[in-house]
Amino acid sequence: MDNAAKEKFIASCQAFLKPEQFLMDEPMKLHTTFEIGGPADFLIFPGSVEEAQKILSLIHEYEVPLVILGNGSNVLVRDKGIRGAVVKFNSPMSYVRAEGNRIIAGAGALLQDVSACAAEHSLTGLEFACGIPGSIGGALFMNAGAYDGEMKNVADRVRTVTRNGEIRTYTREQLDLGYRHSVFQENGEAICEAELLLEPGEKTAIEAKIADYTHRRESKQPLEMPSAGSTFKRPKGYFAGTLIDQTGLKGLSVGGAQVSTKHAGFVVNKGNATAADVLGLIHEVQRQVKEAHGVELHPEVRIIGEE
Repeated sequence: MDNAAKEKFIASCQAFLKPEQFLMDEPMKLHTTFEIGGPADFLIFPGSVEEAQKILSLIHEYEVPLVILGNGSNVLVRDKGIRGAVVKFNSPMSYVRAEGNRIIAGAGALLQDVSACAAEHSLTGLEFACGIPGSIGGALFMNAGAYDGEMKNVADRVRTVTRNGEIRTYTREQLDLGYRHSVFQENGEAICEAELLLEPGEKTAIEAKIADYTHRRESKQPLEMPSAGSTFKRPKGYFAGTLIDQTGLKGLSVGGAQVSTKHAGFVVNKGNATAADVLGLIHEVQRQVKEAHGVELHPEVRIIGEE
């Protein structure tokens, strides 16, 4: 992208976006739950599906490299940052409302808020999501799950914007939701809105289940420290955290990155960790677990940006 095209792209975006919706050279450590990451050339916050359509059309027109983010959990941004544009969905794309047995949520809505809305309207099926630290968009992208529940069980319809600015609607059957997988990992479309189909339930029972899951999470997971959530995918027949613990790696550190002493399945930022620290620690954990148990661990966290 030459300077003339860059200036035109900036001017085109600034023509309809507020200053707080279009940031340049913005440190991604301020926008990820790991609190790690170098600067993005452009960080853009759409305010509506129509704005997302305009933004992606311009990104396509000017051939700007694109990364789409939700809440910034489950990602590790490398230390040199991200060239091109990061489109991040948060407020005001974080609306949630109930319509009968359905929940309609903007891509930026936090899972805990969507789960709470379902409980408020006596709808069951989304209790598992009460403690997942992500947005609806990110949860659908990864088919997030916990406590034997997953987005696959509740997602019914999804609105997206394609890379060239076309609005599309996906039905449940078209989402291709599997273990930590969706069709959006292949097509790169921006998830803008989700429609979740739930079942009527007993409000007190729903709230009790949420309280139980919340207690379990708070007692076992290192929520007091920055992380991206679970670091590794679950290997077939095993639990990553158990394997790491059995290998004696709790507390293992590289720079400011540490295998949590509370839950070995989490790599946490002890303070001022770099992406290089985290990647070095991930590789060391992988090496030692493979040596001790013959099992290969694969990162669940998305690793993005320039090395």
